[in-house]
Amino acid sequence: MFAVATILISGFALIATAQETEPKKTVKRTVSSGRDPFRKYEPPRMAVKASRDVVPIDSIQERINKYKAQKVAAMNARMPAPKPTTALLIDEIQVIGISRSPRGYAAIVEATPIKLSYVIYPGEPFFDGQLVAIEDNRLVFRRETVFTDGRRERKVEYKSLRQPTPVNSMSTTAPNPSVATAKP
Repeated sequence: MFAVATILISGFALIATAQETEPKKTVKRTVSSGRDPFRKYEPPRMAVKASRDVVPIDSIQERINKYKAQKVAAMNARMPAPKPTTALLIDEIQVIGISRSPRGYAAIVEATPIKLSYVIYPGEPFFDGQLVAIEDNRLVFRRETVFTDGRRERKVEYKSLRQPTPVNSMSTTAPNPSVATAKP
C-alpha cells in the first residue's frame, strides 16, 4: 500500500512540476489584411504605368494570310469559318449603304484596300473592334485599342454613309441621251 501511495504522490508531483516548468507563451495576432482597423480607409494607390505604346497592327496582307489560316483550321475542325471582316480594320471600310432585311438592319460596306464589298450585321467582328449597331444613316462601332502592357481601351466610334464624289454624282444624275432616243 505504501508503494501505491508513493507512486500516486510522485505522479501528482510530476504533473504539477510539468505544469509549472512550462513557460507561458504570449500569442501576438497580426491583421492579415495589413490594414489598421482603427485608421480611416485609404484606397490603394495605383502604380503609374510607364508603357503607353500601342501594339503595332499587321499589314493587310499579313492579316489576310492569318484569316485564311484560321478559315482552313476551322474547316478542318468542322467549325464555322470566321467572318472575312475579321481581317479588316474599322478605318479600312467605307459605308456604301444601309438597308432593312429580315434579320434587321444591314449595312453594305466596301473594304478600301482590297476593293471588295460586304453585307454586315450588328455584332460583326473586325480586327480592331466590333459593329455594335446600325442606325438610319450611320454605323456604331466599338473600337478596342491594345497596349503593349496588356491593357485594353474601348471607345465608341461612328461611321456615316459615304458621301457621293463628283464622279459618282455625275454618273447617277445625267441620263444617257443615246439610250433615251434609241429605237427598237
